[in-house]
Amino acid sequence: MDISKSRGTLVGLACGDALGRPVEFNTPGRIRSKHGRVTEMLADGTHGQPAGTITDDTELALCIARSLEATGEFDPPAVVDRFVEWYNSGPFDIGRLTASTLRRLAAGGSWKTVGIEDWKHLPEGQNAGNGSVMRCAPYGIAFASQPDELVTVSRVSSALTHADPRCQWGCVIVNATIAGLLLDVEEPLDYAINHADTAPDELLDAVGTVAAVAQGESEPTSISLDNSGYVVTTLQAGLYHGLTAETAKEAIVEAVMMGGDTDTIGAVAGAVAGARFGIESLPDQWIRAIDQADELKQLGTTLAQESFTVAPAADEVCADGTLDL
Repeated sequence: MDISKSRGTLVGLACGDALGRPVEFNTPGRIRSKHGRVTEMLADGTHGQPAGTITDDTELALCIARSLEATGEFDPPAVVDRFVEWYNSGPFDIGRLTASTLRRLAAGGSWKTVGIEDWKHLPEGQNAGNGSVMRCAPYGIAFASQPDELVTVSRVSSALTHADPRCQWGCVIVNATIAGLLLDVEEPLDYAINHADTAPDELLDAVGTVAAVAQGESEPTSISLDNSGYVVTTLQAGLYHGLTAETAKEAIVEAVMMGGDTDTIGAVAGAVAGARFGIESLPDQWIRAIDQADELKQLGTTLAQESFTVAPAADEVCADGTLDL
């Protein structure tokens, strides 16, 4: 596996997250009027943090990558322990559903049921956010050569906090796309769609439009992208920019310039573009601004070079129909 691409996946995620953080929730017009085209790490802004500061997108991806490195497997309780430790540290940015589920997990709730229970109590419009697709990229590296296991870990890990089928299968599509890029598959998004053939039609339709543009079968004007925190639109926008831009920098900048949920759309686009172009394609000044960059590089190498397994409990949850909601 190309180490430059595996490193680029994690560092690209962080670059998109950190570039988007200061302008999160801003409209495209406000971003342009205040900053012009955002091509440098900005200080202050949304959340009032120094330039290069990552948010929950990268912090939770780090939790996952660290757990994989420490245990050599996808072990849901071990991932939950790291999520809860992070939650208890008082992060400045955390999604509402993630906060709700981690609060219950911290109080002793079961990882097998808390995410599903929380999801069942939410109305449409609040139940399928992008809080799991933003963090899932480490699995795309660690299980790139194990497609069946990749589907399992993507779905189970999503359901820890985001059990909606659109979220589960959104993570499968992100991770399988990254895996396809790392394995030099000719059409990585088609490869991903083939691994998610039972995903909700709405998700597959949105991703299919991106595949058509990326493969030259449709014009870019055929897609109307949205900048919301809805998992389907985030996935569509992140994949579009990550797979159609001419450089990794362009992919991330264009994602951020959409406004709205800029850190997460930037993070998804950055992970995909990093896997596509490699870490050398990311601006050095961006990487230097991110305090966690060296660890992300190291984890990218480890996840690509080591072998990982799936804990039996995770296999059972995926096989017994628990997640078929």
